[in-house]
Amino acid sequence: MKHVLSFFCLIGITQNSLAQVYKKAQPLTHTYSIVCRDEATGDIGVAVQSHWFSVGTAVSWAEAGVGAVATQSFTNKSFGIRGLNLLRNGLNAQQALDSLLSDDAGREVRQVAIIDATGNVATHTGKNCIDHAGHIQGNNFSVQANMMLTNKVPKAMADAFEKSKGKPLAERMLLALEAAQKAGGDIRGQQSAAMVVVPSKAEGKPWDERTVDLRVDDSPAPLNDLRRLYKVHIAYMHMNNGDLAIEKNDMVTAMNEYNAAMKMFPQKLEMQYWTAVTLANNKEVAKAMAILKKIFSKDAAWKELTRRLPKVNLLTVSNADLKKILSL
Repeated sequence: MKHVLSFFCLIGITQNSLAQVYKKAQPLTHTYSIVCRDEATGDIGVAVQSHWFSVGTAVSWAEAGVGAVATQSFTNKSFGIRGLNLLRNGLNAQQALDSLLSDDAGREVRQVAIIDATGNVATHTGKNCIDHAGHIQGNNFSVQANMMLTNKVPKAMADAFEKSKGKPLAERMLLALEAAQKAGGDIRGQQSAAMVVVPSKAEGKPWDERTVDLRVDDSPAPLNDLRRLYKVHIAYMHMNNGDLAIEKNDMVTAMNEYNAAMKMFPQKLEMQYWTAVTLANNKEVAKAMAILKKIFSKDAAWKELTRRLPKVNLLTVSNADLKKILSL
């Protein structure tokens, strides 16, 4: 504890403010992050990477139609919920940030960025954040970093985000994080990462208003894992679209969506399986059987699942064709 107190004395924090700065609920999350808005869709995002366990549970906060908050360095997790509440109640990004910092005894070791639903950004880097620390604001985004190996991280992030205009917001955030790492990143290395994207408008369904919500809590290469998960996310979006098309009896769209997913992950049995089921339902049983035969040989559980599908009308082949399929 003596060493911790000595550290706080060095950076100019009084013992009276210590309790407000270093708590279990306020981890030392030194990191780089981005808050941003897609000009075309209005979607709002926040993404982060840190050498800290489960950074996404502390730094990144977002709400559909409201905005996003990144709270880091000596993190005040309450800034996430409180910041979004302030935005929801009509304050813009700068007003919300000013309110959060107005009575914060630890503000000089905080780093906070806020973006509101219209793209206004506000950022604070306390004078006692650990070098290299800084932020850059741009049109509909802010990038911020502290305890970086070099002072080039914020510019690398800003450049990557600006140069990728036109790509999906999640992809642009990933590119910004990857650029940060190439520029040196966290001086301690990597451990966790997270990314959230929410729609421009709330529909009163908060349980269904995160279009992207990915976390890597503990990994030697979290950005590689985050990119892999993002690819899986896209593939399963195609799968979900296929499921919705089946509900509408639109087999052509379902087939296209399942095929898109299967092309992204040809080794995943589930991607192959639902493509085959859609083929069978679309009177192309021979093509379906060619795929199913390979699947069943790798994992017999899929054959048992196939046996159960006709009961709930997810497989609508004739009894004769079903018998052929199950004999594979």
